[in-house]
Amino acid sequence: MVIWPIAVMAAVIISQRLIELAVAERNRRWSLSHGAQEYGAGHYRLFFILHAGWLIGWIIESSKAGRLSEFWPGWLALFICAQLLRYWCIACLGNCWNTRILVIPGLTTVKRGPYRWLKHPNYLAVAIELAAVPLVFGAIKTAVIATVGNAALLLFIRIPEEERALKLLSDLNFSENKGKQLEDSEQELQRET
Repeated sequence: MVIWPIAVMAAVIISQRLIELAVAERNRRWSLSHGAQEYGAGHYRLFFILHAGWLIGWIIESSKAGRLSEFWPGWLALFICAQLLRYWCIACLGNCWNTRILVIPGLTTVKRGPYRWLKHPNYLAVAIELAAVPLVFGAIKTAVIATVGNAALLLFIRIPEEERALKLLSDLNFSENKGKQLEDSEQELQRET
């Protein structure tokens, strides 16, 4: 029977999500206190719906199947790798990590850790998790539906919104730097005369 492995995995994931939401809220308050602006708030609830549906879906589908997948050790290993990647992302972003799109003027994008190689490594970790967890229990339908839903939300809504926000940040930082350079040049000219 797979009831206890399902219960353990569900408890791990629910605990992770609650801790991550608490960290995200703490980081949101920190970011706002440092002048952050939020972008894309309107689509945020869609991710809650996706993740709640995913959790309920694989629990129900797995309970009906009543067995682990033949390949469960591989899927579990993939899930663990996704968690390592996710927490590496969180560590690299520090106070700037969030489940929301928050942009702090004056900061630049992170280029260390997994961000050296991938633009959105945290999204990769989540995508792997959404597929791997259901597949541990042979819940293929949930894995496919969640993966397709997540890909649609990311590719058509979230990433374009995040890219627009980062472009605004880049433009703002460029303008501020140009203004500072102009101000510095004017001060230098005044000193020379």
